[in-house]
Amino acid sequence: MEVVWLVVFAVLLAGYFALEGFDLGVGLLLAGRTQERRDRMVAAMAPFVLANEVWLVAVAGVLFGAFPLLEGEVIFALYPLVVAMLLGWVLRDAGLWFRRRIDGPGWRRFWDLMISLGSLVLAFGWGMVIGSVAGLPWLAQVGLGAVTTALFAFHGRTFLAWREARGTGRGLALSALAAAAPVIVLLVAAAPHLLDNAAPAATLNVLSLMVVPFAPIMVGAQVWVWRTFRPVKGADRIPSFF
Repeated sequence: MEVVWLVVFAVLLAGYFALEGFDLGVGLLLAGRTQERRDRMVAAMAPFVLANEVWLVAVAGVLFGAFPLLEGEVIFALYPLVVAMLLGWVLRDAGLWFRRRIDGPGWRRFWDLMISLGSLVLAFGWGMVIGSVAGLPWLAQVGLGAVTTALFAFHGRTFLAWREARGTGRGLALSALAAAAPVIVLLVAAAPHLLDNAAPAATLNVLSLMVVPFAPIMVGAQVWVWRTFRPVKGADRIPSFF
């Protein structure tokens, strides 16, 4: 059962990087664009944001329920970084919700900047988290943060091309795999440690009964979002949600 939950955790975390990675990438790319272009970019990712963030909630739930000892160890060791990333998450989401609440170029520029800043904190922070858990020295963690930031930016650019019917689904899939690559490597390396810190078998069995009924709903909702908001001809037809 421990191996099953390790696989579930790996799929959820890789899925978060592959899906939320392009949201963060689009946020990174907002800087230096015209207001009209920023509006199009935010509108392109808007329908996917909430569905993608569910994956992180699921990751946290599995980490807390299936690997409680590791969860406490990671949060304690990375407390300042985790707090910074939570603030970045709040800042990014606040920017998405508030940017159009008042009609004014200054107001929208400010919240677009907050989206970019929050996306940068999250993208860079995830690289440092992976490096820290892998036991890398501080400078290597910083370097990995730069790598994940670049991968997310590339993923965001590929997503925008696909969303605006200028790119292919195959290219988007490949960039999603690239965005998830660091976490896949980490999970393979850290698998023995994860298994050693798994919850008792009885707890994992109960957790399975709680999670299994909701898994098809989560997957089905994700499929519905991607089918409903598949690429259209002409970026002007992309609806605006934020």
